[in-house]
Amino acid sequence: MTQSTPQYTVNCDKHGTQTGTIVCRHIIKAQDKIVGFVENSDDPQDLQAWCDACEALFLQEDGMTETFMQFCDAGVVCTDCYQLFKQRHSRF
Repeated sequence: MTQSTPQYTVNCDKHGTQTGTIVCRHIIKAQDKIVGFVENSDDPQDLQAWCDACEALFLQEDGMTETFMQFCDAGVVCTDCYQLFKQRHSRF
């Protein structure tokens, strides 16, 4: 039996009630520049991403250390916002 990822619901001001996803604060706050978009889960039911700077620190720290978690300062956004951030911040 496989364990499923729990799904959380958020009420987005723009998109209404949807499944919650996780992104770093750098992605949320970046308005005038592309910061990168690194998805860190291959489970389509568990959308998570962080920026290039978070990825560099994650690799330097060799995982999700306290230093990394504080730097990342992840926030919850709806699935539509996640997709918009992905389009805006992806470097391909």
